[in-house]
Amino acid sequence: MITADDFIAEAGRAGFDFYSGVPCSFLTPLINGVLSTPALAYVGAASEGEAVAIASGAWLAGRRTVVMCQNSGLGNAVNPLTSLNHPFRIPTLFLTTWRGEPGIPDEPQHEVMGEITQDLISLMRLEQAPFPQARQALGPALSHAAERMEATGLPFAMVVRKDDVAERELDQPPRALPPPGTREDFPASGDRPSRAAVLERFLAIVPERAGVIATTGKCGRELFTLADRPQHLYQVGSMGGASGMGLGVALHTERPVVVLDGDGAALMKLGTFATIGAQAPRNLVHVLLDNGVHDSTGGQATVSASVDFAAIALACGYRYAASCASLDGFESAFRAALAGGGPAMIHLRIAPGSMAKLGRPTVRPADVARRFRDFLAVPVTETAAA
Repeated sequence: MITADDFIAEAGRAGFDFYSGVPCSFLTPLINGVLSTPALAYVGAASEGEAVAIASGAWLAGRRTVVMCQNSGLGNAVNPLTSLNHPFRIPTLFLTTWRGEPGIPDEPQHEVMGEITQDLISLMRLEQAPFPQARQALGPALSHAAERMEATGLPFAMVVRKDDVAERELDQPPRALPPPGTREDFPASGDRPSRAAVLERFLAIVPERAGVIATTGKCGRELFTLADRPQHLYQVGSMGGASGMGLGVALHTERPVVVLDGDGAALMKLGTFATIGAQAPRNLVHVLLDNGVHDSTGGQATVSASVDFAAIALACGYRYAASCASLDGFESAFRAALAGGGPAMIHLRIAPGSMAKLGRPTVRPADVARRFRDFLAVPVTETAAA
């Protein structure tokens, strides 16, 4: 049996320096160990898929990451692991537990997943290995995982069994309640702007030093059609993951980070609002373009008409939130968000529909990711400000 300190030390030597995840009793020692180590960063996520998205953003910002979760959460992680990490070639060390291991008594809800855990990992075309059983095996195992991640650009999974890691107490200070944030409303009359019109205004005012993550679907496609820039990352797949990716980036850069989100995507991962509010990155601006429909799939209505996203953001700990329905209101809110510090939410109600001649990004997702990573790696002082 190894200790959490053994793992943390060897993982550090292998370059792993950022952790995210959702707890499992089998992982308690490792999570407690990371949380009790001041030099390490751990972001507790609201869901396993969110943890994968956060770690993906951290990798884009130069970190080597670890995601930890129970195997019952593999279902939540399948979508980003297959539609984000695979096309963008974003690696992470993925530690999942083996609840419901055949032959070991466990709760009934773990029976099926216990039988298919390794098969499911293989179906996702990820390499895997059992978690090391002895301290002397840790270094070689982690070095091998890091080498394979470097070679493939994909996550590498390790399956953690019960009692693989010795118990570890938690030394974590209580989380303080954030001070109340500020809300502004920018009422408007007349027709709501189109998404393309908003993106045109956005491109005219966004700082050149800012990183921009556009959610999947027509938002990223329209942004690419209007202007392709190294500061852009066009998310494909992993619906709802843009805000988590933005958080992972924002925690590891001095640059402003802008997430261009949609109402359907935001509703799918609404828990990320709480994670963002708790982590409180001052450089994150979360722009929610709300047309009230799933535009990419035929215009079926979402439930956003009855949702006050600005109020939700403030309740989750955002420092600034604005609600608007015009281009001028959006610009005023965006400038205020940049100047006042975040995390900031701008909820902009827009018209359904998209550009008549709508292209798709012609740059491969893996190339977009590395171009974006290179952009983030340039010192901010070398990047002109808008």
